[in-house]
Amino acid sequence: MEVYVSRRSRVPRSRASLVLALGAALAAPLAFTAPPASATGQYTVTALKFTVQAGGRTCTIDADLYRPAGVDREHTAPAVLATNGFGGSKSDGSTDAIGKAFAARGYVGLVYSGLGFGKSGCLISLDDPRIDGVAASRLVDFLAGTRAADDGTKAGYVTRDGKGDPRVGMIGGSYGGAVQMATAAVDHRVDALVPLITWNDLAYALDPNNAAGARDVPGAYKWQWANGFYLIGESQPLTAPNLDPSRINSLACLHFVSDACDTIRTLNSGSYPADRTGPLLSYARSVSPVSYLRKVQAPTLLVQGQADSLFNLNEATATYKTLKAQGVTTKMIWQSWGHSGGLTDPATGELNLGQGNLETSYVGRRILAWFDRYLQHRKGVDTGPSFAYYRDWIADPDHTYATSRRVPALSQKLYLSGDGKLVDNREKVARGSREYRNWLVPTSHSESSLAGIVGLPDPAPYDTEGTYLGWTSEPLTRAVDVVGAPRATLKVVSPATERVQNSDNAADKLVLFAKLYDVAPDGTKTLVHRLVAPVRVPDVTKSFTVTLPGIVHRYEAGHRLQFVVAASDDAYLGNKGVKPVTVTSAPGDTGTLELPVVGD
Repeated sequence: MEVYVSRRSRVPRSRASLVLALGAALAAPLAFTAPPASATGQYTVTALKFTVQAGGRTCTIDADLYRPAGVDREHTAPAVLATNGFGGSKSDGSTDAIGKAFAARGYVGLVYSGLGFGKSGCLISLDDPRIDGVAASRLVDFLAGTRAADDGTKAGYVTRDGKGDPRVGMIGGSYGGAVQMATAAVDHRVDALVPLITWNDLAYALDPNNAAGARDVPGAYKWQWANGFYLIGESQPLTAPNLDPSRINSLACLHFVSDACDTIRTLNSGSYPADRTGPLLSYARSVSPVSYLRKVQAPTLLVQGQADSLFNLNEATATYKTLKAQGVTTKMIWQSWGHSGGLTDPATGELNLGQGNLETSYVGRRILAWFDRYLQHRKGVDTGPSFAYYRDWIADPDHTYATSRRVPALSQKLYLSGDGKLVDNREKVARGSREYRNWLVPTSHSESSLAGIVGLPDPAPYDTEGTYLGWTSEPLTRAVDVVGAPRATLKVVSPATERVQNSDNAADKLVLFAKLYDVAPDGTKTLVHRLVAPVRVPDVTKSFTVTLPGIVHRYEAGHRLQFVVAASDDAYLGNKGVKPVTVTSAPGDTGTLELPVVGD
């Protein structure tokens, strides 16, 4: 299995070198390097092994225990539990530093290599609560003092809320974020969660369909992201040699659980017959928070990245709304950095624990306050507003975050005119009809998904004439701040699609890509964080609604906003065959674009 990037980018010749580069980068969504222990004194680090039963297999978990000086049975402390991002281990810079960072602040830390990674056994099961969640729950038993490590070590010095109930929080990013919710779903002893840049629904994350009401229709496959992770996972015995037989599945599926390999093969085939689509979507969702959030009770501080085409802001928003609706204490922060564009170089003033800036960054202070409140039980601690978001147009790092009681609602509607204009009044819509058509190869580019992570250049986004339609506003008379997920309603005409869309194969349906550009006065176009909204249209004979990825962006005065519908994108699998598309507009019947605009 190869990992592909843009045809314009150069990739390492060696498969092993690519795996190592990807593994190191993808495992480091958080640059945790703790500052020297000071006020809380020093700490000791003890390597431990745990043998647990998970998913019908016996697994060895490789962990490190961080114990602050002075913490004992008479002087207990809450615990922080964490594991690695995908492809990492307890020893990578972003994971072991979690233990260091919080041990330096008086917490007992337990960091471990996730199942199938580092020196931990068993297969990679994509943070399945029935496997990864259960395994983490056995580590909570250790923190409770009700079970020992394999060498007999016990932790009798973790603060307890009751017999067998340790006071424990979890923190981590990406793969180390979803496992928190998987653990909290099966073990209500977990007291606080801080998941960073993680997913709500893997079916959406890897095969997104942004058409409303199309939950059971596959979307457009993120083949670059998915194959990058698949290659890292299947290559674990090469990059992290381990003879543990529990880590090997079969020659056809080396290191993942079989359902995960079946899913990736179906997605790579580009063919989605009904008898394969159902199991594909069902499995991806079964290992995703979307399927089990109803079981999560722990107070949750969600931190999601604006620069993230893998797990976009809509993922965290879905989790946030679900938890809030069921009465779970939940707050959300949209920070600047995510999986896209390089993970380890946050903007000035942003959370960067490699600089030890927990106390001096906005997100860091919010995390410390969260654990102060729910692990230290300091009831007077202010954990901050329900929602906060980073603004990259603010130069002062002390004022880059704005706050709100809720995620902004859609508040401004624009109309798609037949002459290619984006207008603010339906009466301004001109009658007109325009057409685009896809080629058999991609003709639009949003990103090379893995380029930023492995340090490769990525061409600027572009669309090829004749293969997209755009609607452009007049120059703005004042700055417009968009915070949230825009929404478009469209009606297209595609006879070639209409003839085949009712077949048993979902791949016969029309695929398109909606996106928003910022057009500067000199004509320079910016695709905000290179985000697009893939859509596999459920039925081209009916209008449909598209939810675009959430953004935080200021369109400056004098700039124009451009809404584009493109036939393809080279980071995704697209249309099967050539499918010409026509969009017709009239004052009483036209498409719309709605924006969540904040401020005056």
